[in-house]
Amino acid sequence: MRLTTRGKYAVTALLDLSLNESGNKFISISQIALRQDISVSYLEQLFRNLRKAGIVQAARGPGGGYRLSRPSTEINVSEVVASVEDKMDATQCGGASDCHSGNTCLAHDLWTELNDQVDSFLLNKSLEDVIANKRTSFARKQEGLIARG
Repeated sequence: MRLTTRGKYAVTALLDLSLNESGNKFISISQIALRQDISVSYLEQLFRNLRKAGIVQAARGPGGGYRLSRPSTEINVSEVVASVEDKMDATQCGGASDCHSGNTCLAHDLWTELNDQVDSFLLNKSLEDVIANKRTSFARKQEGLIARG
């Protein structure tokens, strides 16, 4: 099974977007890149895929950037990862059952079950599920900055 930086960074970037969006405003990739220490050019590649998948909306020009296309409660981690990664697969045969010289290997069913468990786990986790606890602490931090302000 491969979950590369593409999937990890895409989820992180969308969590940042969800946490920092205010109303219907767009957020620039450079802001996300700065906060998350991810290359702007790398994020541009990811956001192209995320936009094609209908997960984010884009706007050009001053005040442009990206925003979620729907509430974070309606976007599951599985679709984010799937939009930027090849299919995650713990089997050596891509699920074709020909991993051992054309036959099914002894552990094939185990790896297939692992794939199913990971898929189910990510499918049942929305962006909001992942960020819910951070959202509260982030709001408190923002209130503290405004009060010092």
